[in-house]
Amino acid sequence: MVRKGRFNKPAAEIAQRYGESVSFDWRLYRYDVTGSIAHAAALARAGIITAEDRRKIENGLRAIEKEIVSGKFEWDPSLEDVHMNIEAALTNRIGAAGANLHTARSRNDQIALDLRLYVKAEIAEVLSRLRHLQRALLGLAEKHVDVLMPGYTHLQRAQPVTFSHYLLAQIETFQRDASRLRDCLARTDVLPLGSGALAGSTILLDRECIARDLGFSRVSQNSIDAVSDRDFVCEFIFCLATIGLHLSRLSEDLIIWSTSEFGFLEFSDAFSTGSSLMPQKKNPDMAELTRGKTGRLYGNLMAIMTTMKGLASSYNRDMQEDKHALFDSVDTVRSALEVFAAMLPELKIYHERMQAAASDPNLLATDLAEYLVKKGTPFRKAHAIVGNIVAQSAANQIPLNQVPLAELKKFSPLLDREVAKIFNVSSALAKRTATGAPSPKNIAAQIKRWHSNLELTDESA
Repeated sequence: MVRKGRFNKPAAEIAQRYGESVSFDWRLYRYDVTGSIAHAAALARAGIITAEDRRKIENGLRAIEKEIVSGKFEWDPSLEDVHMNIEAALTNRIGAAGANLHTARSRNDQIALDLRLYVKAEIAEVLSRLRHLQRALLGLAEKHVDVLMPGYTHLQRAQPVTFSHYLLAQIETFQRDASRLRDCLARTDVLPLGSGALAGSTILLDRECIARDLGFSRVSQNSIDAVSDRDFVCEFIFCLATIGLHLSRLSEDLIIWSTSEFGFLEFSDAFSTGSSLMPQKKNPDMAELTRGKTGRLYGNLMAIMTTMKGLASSYNRDMQEDKHALFDSVDTVRSALEVFAAMLPELKIYHERMQAAASDPNLLATDLAEYLVKKGTPFRKAHAIVGNIVAQSAANQIPLNQVPLAELKKFSPLLDREVAKIFNVSSALAKRTATGAPSPKNIAAQIKRWHSNLELTDESA
């Protein structure tokens, strides 16, 4: 544990073990080095250090970074954190020049900088993995564009859709996740360096120039807020938790549809596991694990929000705990997105089972009610009429599309021979032409739109 001159005794060993963070915050080394190089450049521009000292600092930091990447760097828990480990190693290498690096800087604004650089980089990585997932979904949608299936509400068959329409819905969901990440990026893209411990420094550095060097669009406007702020961490973890939510719902659909009771699809051997006891089993463990890991993502969000809620303004050591939640959420979502992007193209889709389920005539009961509406019947009355027809057909064990016309007319004289055309699923879908509805024409247009959108996103990344 780092000791200042005002202490007469060393920290207790147990306190050092309890307080160290380098065992996990070492992951920020790349950003700590980057920030320190930019800070050294600012010190040189201000005349605080010489150009030669700046060169020594930069070369020394680059060498330390290479050692860390190679695994040769030895982290010392007694130096507490990633910042002091790197600074101590630098000073040992280059002497007094290294000792000058911390001029006009506190670990408070230093960690705030490292975290912002880390979150910015991880937002870009998660956005990239979201695009890979969306492309996998789009590929499935294009491959199975003509496959009919039931749409469900309350896990009960509701109305006919296509498998492609379902997959396109997932793409829309993950696009909102991407949009949230970009919003989070805008609030993360603020340089805190130069705020010091909480009140800046009497040594003036060109913060706007530092921001340009580090790729920030603007600088913080209040030094207390700059070292206090972890909103961007909370927001990023929320974004990751929401991605987990959407992956979990997708997992649930796929898990259910892979059961013998549904038989709509099958996971490939590469993304399934067996049973230690039952030799016939093929379990969708990757989807189940993803569904389960979402609970961890929610826990991380609750942890960071709870940690921050009772802190007085400015920096508090409690904020050291933000990294566990942040790193775990990043690792979890990155892995889940990678697995799903690889797993989805290998799904085996059982077209016949899906289409057989979609041929259930009850799925077109709403179409029958709308037929009556077009004939002038108020919708609520039409709804009740068709409900009575459905109830009678179920009681008599006669499919809805096979109820004799004479029986239908007992419920409404407006029902005529044209009713038979209602029970053609393909025709029913073709009529659903409103924006967002699952007509083949709409689906083809949406597939084309998403190809264009994802290509443009790749170009701008």
